[in-house]
Amino acid sequence: MTLAYLVGTGSTAFQRWPDRGFRDLAAEAVRAVLTDAGLDDGSTVDCAAFGNCAMDTWGQSNIRGQVALAPMLRDGTLPPRLPISNVEGGCVTGSLAFFDAWKSVLSGRADLALAVGVEKVFHPNDPMKTFGVFAGGVDRMHPEEWQAFFAKQGARTGLPFEPHPARVMFLDVHALQARAHMRAHGTTPGHLAAIAAKNHVHGVANDKAQYRVAMTPAQVLDDKPVIDPFTRSMCSPLSDGAAAVLVASAAWLATQPASVRDRAVAIRGGALVGGTHRDLEDLAVAHHAAAAGLADAGIAPADIDVAEVHDSTAYCELVATEALGLCAPGQGGPLAASGATASTGATPVNPSGGLESKGHPLGATGLGMLDELVTQLRGEGGPKQIARTPTIGVQQNAGGLVGYDEAMCSVVVLERRA
Repeated sequence: MTLAYLVGTGSTAFQRWPDRGFRDLAAEAVRAVLTDAGLDDGSTVDCAAFGNCAMDTWGQSNIRGQVALAPMLRDGTLPPRLPISNVEGGCVTGSLAFFDAWKSVLSGRADLALAVGVEKVFHPNDPMKTFGVFAGGVDRMHPEEWQAFFAKQGARTGLPFEPHPARVMFLDVHALQARAHMRAHGTTPGHLAAIAAKNHVHGVANDKAQYRVAMTPAQVLDDKPVIDPFTRSMCSPLSDGAAAVLVASAAWLATQPASVRDRAVAIRGGALVGGTHRDLEDLAVAHHAAAAGLADAGIAPADIDVAEVHDSTAYCELVATEALGLCAPGQGGPLAASGATASTGATPVNPSGGLESKGHPLGATGLGMLDELVTQLRGEGGPKQIARTPTIGVQQNAGGLVGYDEAMCSVVVLERRA
């Protein structure tokens, strides 16, 4: 099997950055990834994929990567004629950039490919622009289609869909599914609180996390209500930030010093799967992506040592743990309550603090997950390093909305090799 490797990763802190621009955030992430790969500069990078969702709300609809990376193209940090692909897929954008870079290396067209994700979600002087970033994650041109879908599903299941114009619609869809899960499996708000509290505890040890305050399940439940059954602490915040990874071929890696070879992490496999207008009882796109990604890597759920998953709400983490086979269907709540997904547990999930604590800067999120997994697999996590050094790490990232499904879901399997 042909392998490619992650030889460098990097990330800014995820938070609200009202005084920093796209170029500044991108430069921090790219320079961090080059340093991490042991490179003085990026002159040997063959191509780049740039992920972003929201630059159009700041006035830049096209050539986003060329604009954001321009100073580094001029000063020699990156090659002046570097081909840059611009990708977008809602909250899975960073993962799409990774897949673009990975495929370039696997095809033999590149030996060294850069994936960068940069986002500025927060508009301090115009909240409606911030809201508009998320509103674009559903079909705005044919709203009658999804309105009819949800109306039909609500009549059939007895779980009506009643979004509020002042609330991000994703929360309503996730909340509706959470209530269905509760009805079918006995999941409780306490189970969701256990997931959120675990992630907020993990965030304390992450110096790049947006929220670094530990919470108990009781404190999560007592937090400000958002939509039943979610409180504010069960939901990801508005975040800005950037992350990047450098994908290398085996041939390129063989030419590098031991200090680079020894820290390289193999990309064992992965999959991208699209969502569809499924019935509420059908398996979510995360299940299909997990099955495809684990099969591509040739591993079983029992092989997973650590995971970074898309917990835009606590319920989304619950679905991801079930999809990855870390527990039986319907048992994601008890799994979290048992402590198995804590950093000291059998299979830690979101040691970074997850989106709920680390933050969720859309186009950078998926790459930030890979950065965390590589750090864990290398045993370089410092105070947030999980209890035992892992061998297999899995990323699950999703974005956009098609009915009850995300529009696209990514699963990536990484492996530390001796």
